[in-house]
Amino acid sequence: MSAVELPGIELSSVSRWLAERGVPTPVEFSLVSGGRSNLTYRVSDADGVVRALRRPPTGGVLSTAHDMSREWRFLSALHGTGVPVPEPFAYCEDTDVTGASFYVMDFVDGTVLADRASAAPLSRAARHRAGTATVECMAALHNLAPDEVGLGDAARRDGYLRRQLQRWQKQVHASGAPDLALLDQVHDALLAHVPEQVTGIVHGDFRPGNLSYDRDGEVLAVLDWELATLGEPLADLGWLIATWEEPGDDLPAVTPGPTAEDGFPTRDDLVARYAELTSRDLTNLPFYVAFQRWRSCCITAGVRARYQAGHMADDGYDAEARADTEQRQAHLAWQAVKDLGLT
Repeated sequence: MSAVELPGIELSSVSRWLAERGVPTPVEFSLVSGGRSNLTYRVSDADGVVRALRRPPTGGVLSTAHDMSREWRFLSALHGTGVPVPEPFAYCEDTDVTGASFYVMDFVDGTVLADRASAAPLSRAARHRAGTATVECMAALHNLAPDEVGLGDAARRDGYLRRQLQRWQKQVHASGAPDLALLDQVHDALLAHVPEQVTGIVHGDFRPGNLSYDRDGEVLAVLDWELATLGEPLADLGWLIATWEEPGDDLPAVTPGPTAEDGFPTRDDLVARYAELTSRDLTNLPFYVAFQRWRSCCITAGVRARYQAGHMADDGYDAEARADTEQRQAHLAWQAVKDLGLT
């Protein structure tokens, strides 16, 4: 696909906008990642300098989702702290330039551990370091005081879990997904036992698939800040644990990843390191793991319903396999809630 044909990029106007900010032209664009999330493009200028451009999807954008100004604000606030993020370059709020607001940042050329195959270039020692570095990076984020980095008014500071429960419950029912009785039961059990919140900065999707690593396993940058907000930091840790697969697990993690491969630390290792670095009380961590498994079930149920309704293109999605995974995750979420004594 040539740059002229690239969806979401008006070549002449974006190139002109970049030139006005000192970027030498001509500029070449290529799509790095797309799908149902925000779009990321590789931007190479005439001097060979590479940057990344982020913009919303070209269609199907929810009114409260894909907020580029939010991503830009968190990225700008966190740059220069102990949390590695790509260096921000410029933000464009003028939707006439390419049909949506967007921003440009440094391109971090590392390894993203999105699936099992992605761990192949890393040695056993590098895999262990990648796991440890992941939770150390999360702890660094959660140790930041929102007010001290200019994010104190970035979002509401209270009621995070209750709003999350309400949001995902509403979305899964609006999706038209069938057989939601079990998810409704888990929702009600969680809602009745929401722990007291400690407010901090929450990434919202903190896992190896959204981090870039060097060959030694060090974190080069935390990516994809589209869900960032203020809320309960243990929700991030709960998500990381829910996504962290180990050899011999009976049920799948909530998202694909490489962590069942040889060398990666265990979930217990991650929790122990987080506790050491944050001094947080982790008594309620099982609640947040259960919540994140439930949230994942809502997401997969909604996606499956949209595919079956023909609202999404055929990209290799296997409805039968997804349904099986969804059902197993739902039962695991329910089991987690029962283990907490919430029934």
